Amino acid sequence: MLGLAKKDFTLLAVVVGLTLLAPFILNPFPEGSGMAQFNAGYPDLMQRFVIFGIFAIGFNILFGLTGYLSFGHAAFLGVGSYAAIWMMKLVTTNVIPAMILAIIVAGAFALLVGFITLRRSGIYFSILTLAFAQMSYALAYSVLTPITGGETGLQLKLNDPRILDSALVGGDQARANLFGVNMSSSYEMSVGGWLFTFNAGYYIAAIVMILAFYMAIRIFRSPFGLMLRAVKSNQQRMNFTGLNSRPYTLAAFVISGMYAGLAGGLMVAMDTQVGPERMFWTASGEVVLMTILGGAGTLIGPVLGAGMIKYMENIISKINSTILHQWFAWMPDGLEDFVVAVIYPFIGKGWHLTLGIIFMLVVIFLPGGLVEGGQRIAGLFRRKKTADETSTTPAE
Repeated sequence: MLGLAKKDFTLLAVVVGLTLLAPFILNPFPEGSGMAQFNAGYPDLMQRFVIFGIFAIGFNILFGLTGYLSFGHAAFLGVGSYAAIWMMKLVTTNVIPAMILAIIVAGAFALLVGFITLRRSGIYFSILTLAFAQMSYALAYSVLTPITGGETGLQLKLNDPRILDSALVGGDQARANLFGVNMSSSYEMSVGGWLFTFNAGYYIAAIVMILAFYMAIRIFRSPFGLMLRAVKSNQQRMNFTGLNSRPYTLAAFVISGMYAGLAGGLMVAMDTQVGPERMFWTASGEVVLMTILGGAGTLIGPVLGAGMIKYMENIISKINSTILHQWFAWMPDGLEDFVVAVIYPFIGKGWHLTLGIIFMLVVIFLPGGLVEGGQRIAGLFRRKKTADETSTTPAE
């Protein structure tokens, strides 16, 4: 169905199901319980899951298929964000034109950057992309202040022209919308001790992510995707056969940049303000971590990696010593203080330490990321099932 093989269609159906049911899946603990700290089913975090999932999916098309490691992909995220916010300020607060312009501008910028950087490969390519990203950050931070807002950034204002929207009166606030549906509007459903929030902005972003994931599947399974795998496998041998690999790598770079621009446009749609920090090198490093943690070259891996990092950033980082003392209050005082002292460096402001340890373990023991871990677990169950069937089958 939808031009996909059975296995790919099943994977797409799983992603659709998990995405649409996220408000339930991410709120496993009732409100008011001690474990409610770990609930992640609130709109802002769910939006970050899907938006950075799009960012990581696009990055994986470049890195996972061709092996070209870009350290400057946040530049396209930032360029897409600036394009989207200017569309909302000058034309309309409808998110569709903003996302379209973000994709076009990010794609054009990626074409320029890719045309220059893809003349080199390996570490030289990585350093060139990092240099472009840092130059873009510096331009946005200081040189292009009239366009980017500099350190303060840009946001929607009452007196913005918005030629396709009706004029706002005093007291009104410009808000991103989809044909009148406010992106921040939510519906809350209370069931027993649980509170589930259904946010319009999240579901709009989720639908976009599902479409982006579907397009990634088609790219992975296409002859174009096969050529990209050939580049990663042995680009020199590919060139010796008479095939010019550069058009394919440039196309992958542009497509990846357009995905990043789309993610940047969606970030503006969810939170109508933009700052140059989105283009900083740490944002580029974050998408690299997401892809490797989830599984570079796999379809669903980057989405899992993005979800894991954003969960730790927003949930694990909020756990403080007071919460730890509440959890371990049943212990004797001396032992309680010792346990809290041991755990505290790994949570709260120290959540990066936990992430670093997890990343090291994944790279050492699971080079294929979380997807490889899931495959190993599934393999254990299959072997156990096969062994049970063999032991119960009578000898002939």
